[in-house]
Amino acid sequence: MTKSGTENAPKDIVLAPGERPTLKTIARLSGLAVPTVSRALADAPDIRKDTKERIRNIAQQIGYRPNRAGVRLRTGRTNVISLVMSTEHDAMNNTARLISAVTSALRGTPYHVIITPYFPDEDPMTPIRYIVETGSADGLIINQTEPDDARVRYMMEQKFPFVTHGRTVLSPEHAYFDYDNTAFGALAVEALADRGRQHVALLAPPKTQTYAKNMIEGARKMAADKGVRFSIVEGATSHSTIADVERAITALFNRSDRPDALIAPSIGGCVTMVSALEQLGLVLEQDFDIAAKEAVSFLRRFRPGILVLEENVDIAGDFLARALMHRISHPDKPPMQKLVHPDANAWKIDR
Repeated sequence: MTKSGTENAPKDIVLAPGERPTLKTIARLSGLAVPTVSRALADAPDIRKDTKERIRNIAQQIGYRPNRAGVRLRTGRTNVISLVMSTEHDAMNNTARLISAVTSALRGTPYHVIITPYFPDEDPMTPIRYIVETGSADGLIINQTEPDDARVRYMMEQKFPFVTHGRTVLSPEHAYFDYDNTAFGALAVEALADRGRQHVALLAPPKTQTYAKNMIEGARKMAADKGVRFSIVEGATSHSTIADVERAITALFNRSDRPDALIAPSIGGCVTMVSALEQLGLVLEQDFDIAAKEAVSFLRRFRPGILVLEENVDIAGDFLARALMHRISHPDKPPMQKLVHPDANAWKIDR
């Protein structure tokens, strides 16, 4: 007999020479029936938590990996979750952090993640239709939502499990996680106005997307309440290339009616705008102020005078993964939904 698994594996976790780790192997080592083992690994609700943990520990120690073709034949599932992500340029974006958070939330579950990209010149429906029609995943996570999002309508019509990072007009009926960008826009204008700034310009996300509309709405309303001018940077968005943002900001600040404050919804946009203005000889906190949000603690290290609110992408990824698993397992129950509000007292600034 030869041992298999980690050095700390219990002595009774042994495989015969040449034996492959299968459900039958786990059943033999655990003393449980094969169907019970299978249901425990599938996180069945009627199996006790301690039993599931014991089965998963044995599976890990002997190197068991489910045969996905067999799983699909038995259950109709792939145990695959797909993140459908645009390849659109967004310097220093949150994508990697989101992927890490989603995969961490799925650790210890039967699911694994695949990334399905689509290009800016491609119909965003193309990868959605492919996955739904081929059944190549059990559920989808999508972002960059639009108010009346065709992808959402299609998946709802097909009764295909999904969750969105961002809201739509159909949000009451589907699972989602969102950051309150209406509140962020308002808080950013308020903080800048409280510093005495009179003209605030927003480097807006693409205006077709829901969070852009929300951010603009919140910023515009607060500007009216505070009696300051509000405008949107022309010629670039927060998703534009560095060169495009630099050109747009340089042109804006060469005008006689230039703003004295900026809002950046991303780290990349913020860094690019500050760099472009410093190249023009302008000084942060003297000639202009800037308010931004970030997913990693970076901006205050870049320039301490930047006003920063945090958007916790780790929380987003964890919730998206759990909400999608819930939707897959419980399609008839109400969808999980979460809207996170920024803390008005949490502006980060070092002094």
